[in-house]
Amino acid sequence: MIGMLPRVARLTLMGIAVAAVSVPALAQDYPTRSVKIVVPYAAGGPADLYARVIAQHLSDALNQSFVVEDRPGAGSIIGTDAVAKSPADGYTLLMMSNTHTTNESLVPNKPFVLMRDFVPVAPINYSDLVMVVHPSVPAKDVKEFIALAKSKPGGLNYASSGTGTPYHMAGELFKAMTATDIVHVPYKGSSGARNDIIGGQVQMMFDAISTMAPNVQAGQVRALATTGTQRTTVLPQVPTMAEAGVPGYEATIWLGIMAPTGTPQAIVDKLNREINKALSSSTLKETWAQQGAVPLIMTPTEFDAYLRKDIEKWAQVVKVSGAKVE
Repeated sequence: MIGMLPRVARLTLMGIAVAAVSVPALAQDYPTRSVKIVVPYAAGGPADLYARVIAQHLSDALNQSFVVEDRPGAGSIIGTDAVAKSPADGYTLLMMSNTHTTNESLVPNKPFVLMRDFVPVAPINYSDLVMVVHPSVPAKDVKEFIALAKSKPGGLNYASSGTGTPYHMAGELFKAMTATDIVHVPYKGSSGARNDIIGGQVQMMFDAISTMAPNVQAGQVRALATTGTQRTTVLPQVPTMAEAGVPGYEATIWLGIMAPTGTPQAIVDKLNREINKALSSSTLKETWAQQGAVPLIMTPTEFDAYLRKDIEKWAQVVKVSGAKVE
């Protein structure tokens, strides 16, 4: 039958057949060289730390090096845009977080659109945040901190790792729900913000439990509340925000992997399977539980729905809080 078709039609059918065979073969062979995971945040934060865990697992499982490259700046936009402009071949991946879903409404004039220019690969984990103050702050609990902030409108400040990050939005949500006026001080990364809350240059910060808990336990900062719906086993003595007097408050930081749009689905699926294998490891679960991190296991389709729902959620928070890019 094919021999009876015009030459152009025969060539078209042959091309389709070759493509149908080459895509699975591409996934089977992938990766044949080093893969880069771009972290659009400063080194030392949760995204950087957990990207390295995932990179090590993928390196071991797929017999190629997965290298983490930190490219911070502009609230994750610089590194993210670099990935968006990379070839869609599976060799440049993005470590993203709910900073990205927040920025969809907070920063409308970005050079990329998250769900247009990227495809979901797999989520990684989530962590509750902890609200901490420097020991010099004369507030022993959340209610005292709210009273202090209301007595000094604009007189207190809080640090974040940058505009649009989970730490920033947690602070804006707190301000909106408590009717307080606290000044946002954005840093280029969470490490700088963390250092300055410990040093007393800023009074308050929301930070991931996984990175701030050691500082709480060392007495370098005072924990006032955690941001989940239940107390964390890492800091069991610290009440949730609802218990501390702000009912309905909830905020987390979560992480995931995306790839440029056009990345072959077979490669996306292969990466998803390998990442989920790592997240299902009992050893990894136990280690992360001690840090306050919980694995998130989803298919690419489920992660897509999760991202779209989170974009809608933070659009409402941005609207209600009046948060703006500084």
